Amino acid sequence: MSTRSRLPTSPSLSFCGAAGTVTGSCYWLRTGQAEFLVDCGLFQGSKTLKELNYGPLPFEPANLSFVLLTHAHIDHAGLLPRLVRHGFTGPIYATAGTRDLLTYLLPDSASIHEMEVERLNRRNLRRGRPQVLPIFSLADAERTIAQIRTVSCETWIDVGDEVRARFWDAGHILGSTSIEIEMATGDRATRALRMLFSGDIGPDDKLFQSAPAGPTDLDYLICESTYGNRRRPAQSAEQRRTLLAKEVEHAMQRGGNLLIPTFAVERTQELLYDLCLLFDQKVIPPMPVFLDSPLAIRATEVFSRHSEQMGLGSGNPDPFRRPNIHFTPTAAESMGINRLHSGAIVLAGSGMCEAGRIRHHLKENLWRSECTVLLVGYQAAGTLGNLLENGATTVRIQGDEVRVKAEIRRIDAYTGHADADGLYRWIQSRLPVRRGIFLTHGEEAAVHALKDDVERLAGPDLPILVPQLDDTFDLLGRRGTVLRRTAPRRLKPALVGRLDWHNDLADLSIRLRDTLETMTDERARSRLLNRLRKAIDSAAR
Repeated sequence: MSTRSRLPTSPSLSFCGAAGTVTGSCYWLRTGQAEFLVDCGLFQGSKTLKELNYGPLPFEPANLSFVLLTHAHIDHAGLLPRLVRHGFTGPIYATAGTRDLLTYLLPDSASIHEMEVERLNRRNLRRGRPQVLPIFSLADAERTIAQIRTVSCETWIDVGDEVRARFWDAGHILGSTSIEIEMATGDRATRALRMLFSGDIGPDDKLFQSAPAGPTDLDYLICESTYGNRRRPAQSAEQRRTLLAKEVEHAMQRGGNLLIPTFAVERTQELLYDLCLLFDQKVIPPMPVFLDSPLAIRATEVFSRHSEQMGLGSGNPDPFRRPNIHFTPTAAESMGINRLHSGAIVLAGSGMCEAGRIRHHLKENLWRSECTVLLVGYQAAGTLGNLLENGATTVRIQGDEVRVKAEIRRIDAYTGHADADGLYRWIQSRLPVRRGIFLTHGEEAAVHALKDDVERLAGPDLPILVPQLDDTFDLLGRRGTVLRRTAPRRLKPALVGRLDWHNDLADLSIRLRDTLETMTDERARSRLLNRLRKAIDSAAR
């Protein structure tokens, strides 16, 4: 853990995550009176990036007065139990929907984490490497949930010493918000600062959510840029369902199963709802559908409880269940799905294929040329989903190399994020912004594409800033000035949001084996291996 740093007299903002990457969202604010966070998310993607979850935090959890939480996704909330484990005892302010989802999401994340550490330690023991301790436990997750204080949208609340906050509907998932903050500065010329953290902004045509909202007339705007370089055609709910029906029909014509890696919250429920309507309208036949994710099953129960709030009505049949839709919470039920080699739709987590039951389904189906994998969400760099999306011919799953002969397809109709035009319109609606706009939560190409658009919108006098990981800005200083960096960067910017050497090693290993197996000359194999040995020996000297 870091040691307590002296609070700056001028308010400052540090970007402790979601800078150059779409994961690890975490913003550290300090005033002369207090320090607090907006979000505290888990890093996902390459092994190099995920190692940040285990390393020293740039702040001392025990010194934080409170946390403001935009929504329940793990890349925004997943490290909260680590804060609690290391001494954070303050309130976590979030909406009721976010709290309800975290009741399931955080314990599930803790269980997965403990299981992954146990598996890693077995490998480390065989390799003679030191054991790794879990960064948080199920008990930490449960304590975290107890510290959540629910808030209503569009109502100012006092959250700390001369700090107040107001939550706005972000239209992303159940309970998601943007968070407006007003804080005293101690400066006579600028007595208070108003800033808005976007969280994740949903598209205008989201199935279960209202259009994103927010205030105007701000000092600073901190906006996500996940799809800052991607534009999608506008689609109605009927058009989206038609597209899904075509994908299902295409997969069934191929003769195998259709695997859909899906995020447990919102994406799963949208797909289930649309499948139910397609079955009811007899657009597609009632083939077996398996929701194979204990977390997604529990999240679906939360959505059912909030169905009237989402405009689905309270007198309708369960919007997410039909006789041919099977929820499979147990491991035995999950393994039983592998006996079906055709005609089934399997929805399983995780959405980026990084954990959960989708991995064993991919292991059983990727090598089957008749099968189809449909990607329906963002795939961060370095994830298995990203490798499949980019055309990998062989991947490594649970220590085994698996040939990719299944057809890999993707649709953007179910994304939870606004595209470049949606983000542009949302930012435009927040103007005027007096001091600066920060663009975060996006990979390099997306951030800079959105930056070009916003610079044309805002004009030459308003700084549009792209922070790097661990940058700290003086909020009262000259616009766009980095205040200081109290410690070295935890990760060089060139390593954030990109494939790392672990990915390169896996790719090299697969390519080497493929090359050796296709060689017919034993002497050629020996020459290739000898050149590799010499290169390794030379690098080791």
